[in-house]
Amino acid sequence: MESQELATAQNLRAHVARLAGEIGERNVFRPEALQAAAEYIERQWRQQGYAVERLGYEVRGARCFNLEITRSGAARNDQILLIGAHYDTVPGSPGANDNGSGVAALIELSRLFADLEPATTVRFVAFVNEEPPFFMTDLQGSMVYADMARRRGDDISLMVCLETMGCYSDKPGSQGYPPLFKFFYPDRANFLGFVSNFRSWWAMRRLAAAFRRGSDFPLETTAMFPFVPGVSWSDHRSFWVQGFRAVMVTDTAFYRYPHYHAVSDTPDRLDYSSLSRVTLGLRSALAELADIGFE
Repeated sequence: MESQELATAQNLRAHVARLAGEIGERNVFRPEALQAAAEYIERQWRQQGYAVERLGYEVRGARCFNLEITRSGAARNDQILLIGAHYDTVPGSPGANDNGSGVAALIELSRLFADLEPATTVRFVAFVNEEPPFFMTDLQGSMVYADMARRRGDDISLMVCLETMGCYSDKPGSQGYPPLFKFFYPDRANFLGFVSNFRSWWAMRRLAAAFRRGSDFPLETTAMFPFVPGVSWSDHRSFWVQGFRAVMVTDTAFYRYPHYHAVSDTPDRLDYSSLSRVTLGLRSALAELADIGFE
């Protein structure tokens, strides 16, 4: 493993260990743990040199926060490439893969962007309350954020949702799918997936092309109806609802990961070497898009 891949893998492992190994289950039913996770993310971002915006709202008597940092664009300051991941977990699970892996990648991507000067503004957001019982409700953190972004007129050219990204296998038959998908996609769970709705297809194609230019990690893409199970099951859906283009980046979650939403979703289950390659590939792709823009 190259030195950059190794360093990134070590950082990713440390983030997941803190979130899922030490803090553990984190949601409004465990407000101290949820707050500890928010404080950890905020501390990492401040150490990277960012000013963190806490965007709070009340849920069942608990103060919850979406966390936002921004790398302003040098040429297209008003145009935004938004990268997000949710930091809460489903009740009963420590959430190493769902979504400690996505948050770890988010923190690493912001670190890798700290020394860049993108032409387009790049914004990183850690969302709260993605999991049930708040998913697809007005209390879901990304729903609150996307509604705010629409009302204040944010020009979000693309939202990239980092969701459950740390499970990979070369074993035949390790990858599952919704009906009929198996006839078009590999049966080995050794690839990263990009998932979009039809409106976001063009932006997803550009992101996928940029990823393939910067990484040899296997990638599969699909643009599909939101009602297909799993296609809209994360924070990208909130941006679709508000009319923004959005893409989910995922290992396909429950279609390959046997510990999905389980007490066994622990840090030792993740493939940090592959997650490191995925993160570095995303860094290359997102940096390219931030430079060339979306016109």
